[in-house]
Amino acid sequence: MISLEHVSKHFYMRGYRKTVLKNVNATFPSGKAVALLGRNGAGKSTLMKLIAGTVNPSAGRVKISGTVSWPVGFAGSFHPELTGAQNTRFLARIYGTDADELVDFVADFSELGRSFHQRFGGYSSGMKSRLAFGASMGIDFDTYLVDEVTAVGDQAFKQKSQALFKTRMRQSGAIVVSHSMPQIRDMCDAGAVLEGGNIVYYNDIESAIAHHLHNMNVTPATN
Repeated sequence: MISLEHVSKHFYMRGYRKTVLKNVNATFPSGKAVALLGRNGAGKSTLMKLIAGTVNPSAGRVKISGTVSWPVGFAGSFHPELTGAQNTRFLARIYGTDADELVDFVADFSELGRSFHQRFGGYSSGMKSRLAFGASMGIDFDTYLVDEVTAVGDQAFKQKSQALFKTRMRQSGAIVVSHSMPQIRDMCDAGAVLEGGNIVYYNDIESAIAHHLHNMNVTPATN
């Protein structure tokens, strides 16, 4: 379970304070795939970083029970001078998992071929996302943070990524950011709408989508 207790987050830009979250209280239950919905600039990525612990709140605290992944697809913590394989082994040591097993899994899943054993700093953005997604999904977390990464690659790779995600969701939870409502409906069973520094949580994904589309002034499609 992930709980936000009176969490606020401010940034200072060109002398002005921008508030992303203001005194937010919210709970993301264990074992649920929760869509995090909001317009561009609402603060979804910032919230994911707060939960991951890579950014600190300006006020309040984030309480976490169980293990939480880094934002899936985020490659900022990978060392550019190490190979994909070496970075994977390093992650295995940090998270206490078998290094050989994780390397084998990521090499197979990412489909990087010989590039897996080449310098990470020379990867394209898509290659970096494939490596980061495979590495995070290869480790058993209680909650996965997923930010648009299943959009990486061709259609076959997208389908493989979504299938792997669904397999992990049989025993774990997730917080998912995606601008694709069909993908959200397919991947998530609950939703949280971030708007104006506040969060509204819904146990029903359709209610969350309706709220988000209302904020965006979009008329829902009818069958």
